[in-house]
Amino acid sequence: MASFVGDCFLFLLPSLLLLLLSLTLRVPRVHCWTVLAVRALSWRLWVIICLILGLPLHKNTSARAEEVKSAGTDILSGSGQISDEPRFICKPTALAKYLLRHCGSLAKPRLAAWPRGDPHLQTLSSLLWGKHGEALQFTRDNLLLKDGGIIAVDWAVGTKMGEAATRKKWDVRKEHQSGVRAPGYFTSAPPVLLLIPQYWGGMTPHLKALCQQALCRGFYVVVFHSRGTEGCPLTTARVTEFGDPADLEQAVAYVHSRHPSSMLFAVSEGSGSGVLLSYLGECGSSTYLTAAAAISPVFLGQLWFETPMPPIYRWGALFHRKQQLRRYASSFRGVRDVDRALSSSSLRDFEEALFCSSAQPQVSPLNSGLSSRSHSQWGLASSAAWALDERAYPAKDWESYWERNEPLRDADEVAVPVLCVCSSDDPLLLPASTLPLSLFMSNPYFFLMLTDRGGHCGFALEDERTVNEEQGGEIWSHSSVLEYFRVVAEFLRGDERNRVSWSGLMEENSQARLRGWSMAPLRRRKATEMRRPRPQAADQCTMDAQEGNFIWKRSYTR
Repeated sequence: MASFVGDCFLFLLPSLLLLLLSLTLRVPRVHCWTVLAVRALSWRLWVIICLILGLPLHKNTSARAEEVKSAGTDILSGSGQISDEPRFICKPTALAKYLLRHCGSLAKPRLAAWPRGDPHLQTLSSLLWGKHGEALQFTRDNLLLKDGGIIAVDWAVGTKMGEAATRKKWDVRKEHQSGVRAPGYFTSAPPVLLLIPQYWGGMTPHLKALCQQALCRGFYVVVFHSRGTEGCPLTTARVTEFGDPADLEQAVAYVHSRHPSSMLFAVSEGSGSGVLLSYLGECGSSTYLTAAAAISPVFLGQLWFETPMPPIYRWGALFHRKQQLRRYASSFRGVRDVDRALSSSSLRDFEEALFCSSAQPQVSPLNSGLSSRSHSQWGLASSAAWALDERAYPAKDWESYWERNEPLRDADEVAVPVLCVCSSDDPLLLPASTLPLSLFMSNPYFFLMLTDRGGHCGFALEDERTVNEEQGGEIWSHSSVLEYFRVVAEFLRGDERNRVSWSGLMEENSQARLRGWSMAPLRRRKATEMRRPRPQAADQCTMDAQEGNFIWKRSYTR
């Protein structure tokens, strides 16, 4: 009997311990100390993992973890607390004031804290895995460029929902071909959102989540893929350079031709900002874009390539680039230093070997169809080489390569509003101290939203239960960018109405004066006729801008 009781006690001992533990944890003080102990232990384990993988521990992350044990101190600012509010850095213009008043998502985002808000976990999550990977469907258009190359634009047509999604796929396909109005968040002429992936190409979960959220808000979504990326065929021996906007310019013109009455917006992801910022600078006021945004952008391209990344990110980026090059290695050996590029151990060595090496005088056409007329050293026809100017030939050296590819080389020519969303703990980009703050404080078209945490293209929110996960709302940068586009569109429409009404009133007054001088004595107009229409919010912003030295009207500088 005693042995039986002992066996029963041993059998029930784990359950009794769990019951006792659960009862103990119900005590608030015990529960609080247990949570703090678990988080402290998890933090120490994560520190060991980061040291093994060579991942840097950012000051903001360390300070967040210290909050588990104490009140915490902001290491960067030296204040007694860590601010969760983003810093909105820009020149004080009418549009900036309008954004602060009407763009609520830019005010106080509840960004996730450690461990979910760790910059490395957010970065790896945005680049490698996500919840929206297989939910979207695309239809592809391959565009033949002026030099014979091919780029791809993928139109997002919805989610995989059986036959309903199939019908929607062809309906939307027909709509963006014919310009028929589509249902959605916007009442008429739905806007088009052009997405630009990372420089090395590919659709990341972060970009797919943005696609899905934009679709739910009524945007037509189209993704730009450069030559030889994401299954796009490579038909010439020319690969897109870091800041070469020629292909994007033709893609924007094509998208605009499909929806000429819709507003066109563009968003770049990470290093894809090199092409977007270069395009905005070179096109200036002749661009079809209404506004643009860059999430975790690269502002200083040369310095970014010369600064070594953490090993795990560097290996991943190099592996992706080398896989793309190996596919066309045999065709490129006559015009590029393929062997040196494949044996490179840094992004700078790979880029320099691919675009700055001396090319061979003779070119072997690509097996897939390089024209026999191609006689230049880059495999381009003479007409294409003339159109590309200096980009038809390799750069002489590393410095000359960046003279024509630095993203902000023509920043003074940008003529549309650009919102840049950055994080101080971004592990892939340069430190926040290298941000060109003078550009944002002097140029009225550039706006910087700088947060203390968010990682690289992460910006996850703290409480997932308060957001709609089906629409990708748990990513703050997505909702902020889309709301920014809506507010900018409202501001520009109000500004245009105010300009047209005021110019029409002045023209009417001048014509009336001319008629009075030529035919009859000048008749005094009623006060109601001469009174200027009372400005609304957007019109008042325009008046504020006129009081300064800047008016939100595109100036054709080129």
